[in-house]
Amino acid sequence: MAEQNLSAPPGQRPPWYARTATTVGRPAVLAATLIMSMPGEYKVAKLAGWSDPWAYGMPFALSAYAGIAAVVAATRPKGARGRLSAQLGAAFAIILALAAQVVAHLVQTGHMNGNQAWLIAITSMVPPAVLAHLLHLAATPTPVATPSTSVDAPVVERVVTPVAAAPAAVPPMPEQAPPPPAIDPTPAPAPAPIVYRDPRCTVIRPLYNGGARPGTAAMRDALLAAGHGRVGDSTIRGTLRAEVEEHEPHLAALPSAVGRTA
Repeated sequence: MAEQNLSAPPGQRPPWYARTATTVGRPAVLAATLIMSMPGEYKVAKLAGWSDPWAYGMPFALSAYAGIAAVVAATRPKGARGRLSAQLGAAFAIILALAAQVVAHLVQTGHMNGNQAWLIAITSMVPPAVLAHLLHLAATPTPVATPSTSVDAPVVERVVTPVAAAPAAVPPMPEQAPPPPAIDPTPAPAPAPIVYRDPRCTVIRPLYNGGARPGTAAMRDALLAAGHGRVGDSTIRGTLRAEVEEHEPHLAALPSAVGRTA
């Protein structure tokens, strides 16, 4: 009833104080009831002849056992094995816990004599009975719900009428694009003429056209024939020939001219 009163309309959360009272109140009430039940159950154990500290075990054998049996009975699915035993044990535990409170208060207030054989006998049977029932609940397997594979819905077969396939439409052939205009090949630009620092290199360069690297004597003769006079061998090799091969490095890899000295 408390949860129904505190429940909010769908889509709306209850106020914070209601949520706090529900969350904190339930464990607080549970702890308070266990604490209030302990003195009476302890008194019944003392009347049955248990001495300290063994008499303190009676609250656990009654109130705690009643709570455990009630939870087990509530969590077992309907028709499951052990559900009936858990329900009977929960009812028996609650009756014992209630009777212990009533007897303890009646004896304490002088309305009942606690030194009676039947009361001592019943109280003495509580611990072994609780132990046996808890072991029975623990040994009873909890069924695992398996999804049902049976299909209750009627099976409706769908009849498909064959339909003649329509001839595939062939799209018209697209118009061919006109060929691109011919591009006149642009002649490659002629290499820029080599400009030598020393104009006498123009006399040396034609000597490579024979596919050989000219020797010193051939270059000297060419310079004399061109009117440059006599030029030293070191100038011919180190300056003129070196400048020619600097502009065209592949000329230095040509073989030496046959019959000439480098």
